[in-house]
Amino acid sequence: MSTDFRTEVREWLAENCPPGARGPGFVPWGSQKIPLSDDLALWLERMAAKGYTVPTWPKEYGGAGLSRDEYMILQEEMRRIDARPALTGRGVNYIGPTILEFGTEQQKARWLPRMARGEGGWCMGYSEPAAGSDLANLQMKCVDEGDHWRLNGMKTWTSDGIYGDWIFCLVRTNPDVPKHEGISLVLVSMDQPGVTVRPIQLISGASPFAETFFDDAVADKDDLIGPVNGGWAVGKRLLQYERSVHGGVNTSGAQVEQKAESIADIAKKYVGEQQGRIADASFRARLTQLEMNSHAYRLTQRRVIAETESNAPSFATSILKVKGAAFTKERAEVMQHAMGSQGFGWEGPGFSREELAANTEWLTTRAVSIYGGAQEIQRNIIAKRVLGLPD
Repeated sequence: MSTDFRTEVREWLAENCPPGARGPGFVPWGSQKIPLSDDLALWLERMAAKGYTVPTWPKEYGGAGLSRDEYMILQEEMRRIDARPALTGRGVNYIGPTILEFGTEQQKARWLPRMARGEGGWCMGYSEPAAGSDLANLQMKCVDEGDHWRLNGMKTWTSDGIYGDWIFCLVRTNPDVPKHEGISLVLVSMDQPGVTVRPIQLISGASPFAETFFDDAVADKDDLIGPVNGGWAVGKRLLQYERSVHGGVNTSGAQVEQKAESIADIAKKYVGEQQGRIADASFRARLTQLEMNSHAYRLTQRRVIAETESNAPSFATSILKVKGAAFTKERAEVMQHAMGSQGFGWEGPGFSREELAANTEWLTTRAVSIYGGAQEIQRNIIAKRVLGLPD
């Protein structure tokens, strides 16, 4: 059966994946504010029609209903031809699986097929100025006004906020109970007069994050996911889905590892080579260790995916989140080290685009051990939930 499925997938991909949807580059995440190239738009349309944007979701919600083995075959075959995922992001990877698990049938029918088709880019409204690692301290108000919810407050570090069409928010629906008990999860349109987005400039020069202000914004009464005041459990589950993506073990939306540029090839340009090897022995040893660790990490990812009994992630995702962040930082440092002083350029004619990108990447990766759950929080989860250590 698996051989037949692999043949079917291989033939379908060969026929349907356009040239412009292969190799490194932009992957659609559903934002209606970012136009797609013709090839990417066609790729998204074809993959969505096949159910391959969310391959393990049930067919009635836009998926393909693939088994775990079939899912892995699809990923392998996409990687073989260097095909980009047709759709990624917080819709199919975070809030979609959460709705699939906690939503009503009406909510699933309304939201999931739209997400599978990439009709709307999703943002995450969790952190606030006084609610970061202590997330339960959030204060954004959500008041029941009969046929809708009224929202007032602020969220910060909203990834891709300036391009978002929708945002899922943890909000305070009851301020008179212990803080963990008065929280709900609600879906909110960002295209309304009551929502204002202000970009946050980062040291890397990019601005993927934003502050998001809600001033008498509204949400439909039916768009609260899970029970009223029961959002803490729902919100924590969503964080596990997020960490699964960061840890490379997402089993909901398509997740394909795009081929990274070889550090060894880059190093040979700057460090030099002897008999086909990088000339500097100490750098060669560091790169070898990175490659060994990265390969072991990828094997662990595959094992976790294969051993997962359902689409719901396990606490093992926190382990992969911690180690994945470390390897991401190490790879950026090794790349910069390979370039020497040329890897520290910021601007000017003395640096190539590749060299400037290496420095920007190094700066960007400083945050990977913070976003998606800080390292300290992840280590606490590992200690309590995986190792069973006392509080």
